Formats: sequence, structure tokens, C-alpha cells
Amino acid sequence: MIEVNTKWIAEQRFEGISSSGHRLPLDADKKTAGSPMELVLLGLCGCTASDVVTILGKKREPLTSLEVRAEAERAVHPPAVYTEIRLTYRVGGNVSPKAVEDAVRLSEEKYCSVAAMLRKTAKISYSIEYVDA
Repeated sequence: MIEVNTKWIAEQRFEGISSSGHRLPLDADKKTAGSPMELVLLGLCGCTASDVVTILGKKREPLTSLEVRAEAERAVHPPAVYTEIRLTYRVGGNVSPKAVEDAVRLSEEKYCSVAAMLRKTAKISYSIEYVDA
């Protein structure tokens, strides 16, 4: 079981504490830290990036860098869930484009649990950019 705790600090500032003992600031006003909804997108980027790194590692692809960027639209009325998310994967290394495409597709369709949850309300699309190693 995963358990987290959030403590109110002041105004709209909070401190999240994970069961693994890590602390993370949150700020619903986005003045001093990321907002809870920004952290959801960070979770998506981290989840899919981890999958892609793992899959490419198993394929022995020479990945040298990976950056995943998310841009999202939210519903107008509460609850203002994400309705559209666009992911951009920036991949470095002398990697096979087919291997990268397969890894991203597998992450998005099969392995990334954050994407699976967000797909309940949001259309998720992605693109892949290759950068010089």
C-alpha cells in the first residue's frame, strides 16, 4: 500500500510527505512551489520517462538523454480535470527511431499507470523529437 500525507503550512502552501520519507512542497497559488495539478503532469512525465528508459535499456539502445514535456488543457468548470495532454519526447543518442517509437507507444498504451488514469478524462497525444547526442 502507498500512503502519503499533506500538511498545511500557510495560505495555499502545503508539504507533501511520501511513505518513502520524501518531502515535496506544494502551492495551489503557484507562488512558491508547483501546484497539485502541475505535480500530476510531472508524475505523468516521470512515469512515461521511466518506462521509456527501461524499455530502451532492455533493447540495449544507446540513449544519452531524454526529456518529456507536457502541455495540457483543463475543463472550464469544476472539477477542472485535464481534457487534453500533449507530450513531447526529446530523445538523444544514436537510438533506433523504431525502438524509440515502440518504447513510447508501449509506455502510453500498456505500462504507464499515470497515463492510464489520466486517459479517463483526457485525450493524450505525443510527438517525438530527436536531438544530437
